[in-house]
Amino acid sequence: MNVLLVAPPRLLWPYMNEQDNFMMPQSLPCLAAVLRAAGMQVSVIDCLPQKVGWATLERRIRELAPDVVAAGENHALYAGEVLKLVELVKRIDPRIVTVLGGAHFTNLPDRYLRSHPIDFIVRGEGEITFRELLKALDAGTPTGDIEGIAYYSGGAVVQTPPRPLIADLDSLPLPAFDLMPMDRYGRAKLLFNSGGVTIHHSRGCGARCSFCVWWTQMGERKITAGQETLTPRWRTKSVERTLAEIEVLHKQYGRRGLVFVDPTFNLDSEWNDEFAEALLKKGWPIHWFAFMRADLVLRDERLGIFDKLVRSGLAHLCIGVERAEDADLKDWSKKFYSKNQSVETFRLLKTKYPQVFRQATFILGTRNETPETIERQLDFARLIDADYPAFHAATPFPGTDFWREANDKKWIEVEDFDYFDMSTPVMGSETMTREELDLAIIELSRRYVGVRWLLKGLASRTPYRRNMYLWWLLVSGRIFIDSARHFINPFSQEQYTRLVKPDWYDH
Repeated sequence: MNVLLVAPPRLLWPYMNEQDNFMMPQSLPCLAAVLRAAGMQVSVIDCLPQKVGWATLERRIRELAPDVVAAGENHALYAGEVLKLVELVKRIDPRIVTVLGGAHFTNLPDRYLRSHPIDFIVRGEGEITFRELLKALDAGTPTGDIEGIAYYSGGAVVQTPPRPLIADLDSLPLPAFDLMPMDRYGRAKLLFNSGGVTIHHSRGCGARCSFCVWWTQMGERKITAGQETLTPRWRTKSVERTLAEIEVLHKQYGRRGLVFVDPTFNLDSEWNDEFAEALLKKGWPIHWFAFMRADLVLRDERLGIFDKLVRSGLAHLCIGVERAEDADLKDWSKKFYSKNQSVETFRLLKTKYPQVFRQATFILGTRNETPETIERQLDFARLIDADYPAFHAATPFPGTDFWREANDKKWIEVEDFDYFDMSTPVMGSETMTREELDLAIIELSRRYVGVRWLLKGLASRTPYRRNMYLWWLLVSGRIFIDSARHFINPFSQEQYTRLVKPDWYDH
């Protein structure tokens, strides 16, 4: 069985290019390792870092002549390019089996299987399901008994019973880093330290925030009273296994910046403590980034664990602050911490751990959003003194409670997923139009990120924090110059927030 895993070409954020934050998709090396261990021939094409455009991708597929082409997507924004891939594959050879995965296709099998040449969708966690599906295809045996798949048959979409989650993540083989273009990832000299690369120690989440689609991909699916239910489930690799992956990345591939993509890195205090102790003993010159919950940061600080995490290399922390109002946090099912805890966490970071880069995310465009509540979000970002506050548009991603409510109540005004970029509002509030929200979000970023903000960051005595500000300055300058060179208004905020087509995209 000849299997090709593809991350297709796609449009880029202005602040993304081959010199900075092309990051390794975790799904590709993880899936490839499992398939290779099962005796299959596996190839991987990650188009972004390799600058593989559609014409080149077509040539590569013809040369490799795979039996199966697989791709996936967690983000609605890039679903169209994955669909373009399966159309291309079937034009090359209709006999090639197309398999898709990821949260977006897991949550919308009916929408896509009826109208696109997709042979199978692997729903939820993919390694075991994909392996069993390929074994059945290779042996020519029926696939209908395989748990965790969806397909179109007899004029209807068939979904088999969900597959139980992998109980022991340590049982999976080490990711197949050797099949990835490792020399193309994290080439920045400033962003995420030199040589940044993604990694994860855990899967899933302990919460079910109504706006978040991340947890749905690794949630626990069961059939209850004839209906499929989905509940949050968090699992982790052992510290020993996590260190084994880090050692390969650091010693074999020279990586010194780790970007943990776990939705909630710091859920388990015992794991955090053991990890910090182990990393300190190794003494590797490593810095790392993580998404953490504010309440759990405070818990680990009280236990004396957070100090160890910082000393072990934690240099960049992103916390989902989301809103300045506790009532809004509760409406989003984010009841596990409050505004005061966010304030306390950022105060702790600023006073005791000033070397840690402090990033926060905010959601704007709630149903009760007004110009006054938007102003409160800016005031709150200034109060906590985040190094960088990311102001995101409230976006109802498929599979979330927010999506179901927005659909039921006809709130969504833009249904094209190409606009679900978390920068472009796809719905208005009760008192503000989409256009008003769009301008307000752009204005908030402009008012926060200014000369005084920049100079303060560049004056930091901590190299990592200083480098992050310098990186922002250099990339912004590049975008400004490129805009002027192409006779585009370089002062237009859209040049810095909207997706762009790279020069190699079609080639």
